[in-house]
Amino acid sequence: MTAEEKLIALGIVLPDAPAPKAMYVAAKIAGNLLFISGQLPTKDGALLYTGHFGTNLTTDEGREATRLCAINILSVARQALGSLNKVKSVAKIQVFVSSANDFTEQHLVANGASELLFSVFGQAGQHARSAVGVPSLPLNSAVEVEAIFEIE
Repeated sequence: MTAEEKLIALGIVLPDAPAPKAMYVAAKIAGNLLFISGQLPTKDGALLYTGHFGTNLTTDEGREATRLCAINILSVARQALGSLNKVKSVAKIQVFVSSANDFTEQHLVANGASELLFSVFGQAGQHARSAVGVPSLPLNSAVEVEAIFEIE
């Protein structure tokens, strides 16, 4: 099953790619790599998860937030490539988690994005990953996820 067919089977409808919020591009192709700028947990233009994990957000909410980020990453990738079927593999994602000082489940929050990418791309969706706790993110977002794809 192709990535585009897998989205349909999973019932995932990709939204229009979110526009950058500052002075950068959402996607950049360099050789056979596609770099996707950090995406926030937005839906229909609204930021759905704000604040800090370990203060006002749970790890389960974090998994949903990073899943939304991954959906937005896929939207940007499709816009850049024309089709997700041009993705050969997910090379790496980096997940930033707005965290209280004693919150230590960044890796579990990041699983929401990792699980979605694996569901869409199968074995090609297995990737290297960093999950980093930070004191704050743009717009008070709870998470931000960026990605690097190998492309045809």
